[in-house]
Amino acid sequence: MIKSYLFSLLILLFAVLIETAVLSNIPLLPAVPDLVLICSLYFALNNGSVQGQTMGFAGGLLVDFLSGTPFGLNCLIRTILGYISGLFKKILNLKSVFVLFLIGLVATLVKALLIYCASVLFPNMINSYNMISKVFLFELAVNSFLTPFIFKFLNFFSNILIIEEKV
Repeated sequence: MIKSYLFSLLILLFAVLIETAVLSNIPLLPAVPDLVLICSLYFALNNGSVQGQTMGFAGGLLVDFLSGTPFGLNCLIRTILGYISGLFKKILNLKSVFVLFLIGLVATLVKALLIYCASVLFPNMINSYNMISKVFLFELAVNSFLTPFIFKFLNFFSNILIIEEKV
């Protein structure tokens, strides 16, 4: 179990570094794909709410350290998303590409909704998404498109990342 958490943290660290150091410096991208969100979804949907919220918090903390957002915003959003998506463990068919596409789509929409709610509470500190802007629609499309590929890639390491349940 501890090995799963440590490897999950390592994968989240790599995702944060790719997201902040590589993808954010490509001028052609209107928005950066949220790799940390997708990886957190993988951990939550395969291991349940506890690891989902733990990895969501850890990934959000790493993103908060390396981004200019108010500290704690990403932790809160990813913790909530990790918990909620962990509730769907063993309910969703994670083998279906269409289901994985929908998971990425819904998670990005919920993330935007949570950011909007936080921006209502703190209007001077947090900028919310414009739901019909090119930037948001690009992030929505890219996250949805990348979710099946990242899930398939992480499945190569499933013997390390997925915690076996004891009966």
